[in-house]
Amino acid sequence: MELEGPTITLSDEAGRSLLCYIELSVDVDGEEYALVNPVDYPIDIFAWVAAEDTEEGTTDEEDEEETLVPVEDAELNEIFSTAQAVLAEQNLKLKRTALSLTVEGDLPEVDEDELLTLEVEESGVAGSDSEEYQLLATFFHEEQEYAIYTPIDPVLFVVKLKDGQKPQLLSPEEFQAIQPKLQPYFEEHLFEEME
Repeated sequence: MELEGPTITLSDEAGRSLLCYIELSVDVDGEEYALVNPVDYPIDIFAWVAAEDTEEGTTDEEDEEETLVPVEDAELNEIFSTAQAVLAEQNLKLKRTALSLTVEGDLPEVDEDELLTLEVEESGVAGSDSEEYQLLATFFHEEQEYAIYTPIDPVLFVVKLKDGQKPQLLSPEEFQAIQPKLQPYFEEHLFEEME
């Protein structure tokens, strides 16, 4: 794999790592911050779960709606090898990395009919935002259906950089405190990327 531009590695408490491109680094109040984007594609695995019909107290097989629910870590351990095999059929390598599961390889072309839009509530922000996801694969494990999606928009993280130390991911509180000062730099960078 040939990398385009400078990279850093983020780590989590479990010792997993995530290689990221440095999209932008800025100095604010004597501290260096960077906007980083994973080298591989982040993915999410969801389970299709029947929505309970709470009004009637009963469920009708014909009218039963299903909703997507994010898979928890314990369940992920059970289905990981199956998800890996399904993605391998598309020449995608599923990895357990810090902060997110990722896939290495070339994603298929985006199929507009296979897009999923999720409403995402931002912590500390009024209202919600929507994100679009591309379906990569579906599979069954013990009669439960799962779907693997990747976000259409880049997944970006903000980290603090210090010489001789590992990059430090900002906590939600730290990010909220520094965001107003970083926002102009990030907006300018994203605007330049779109030109």
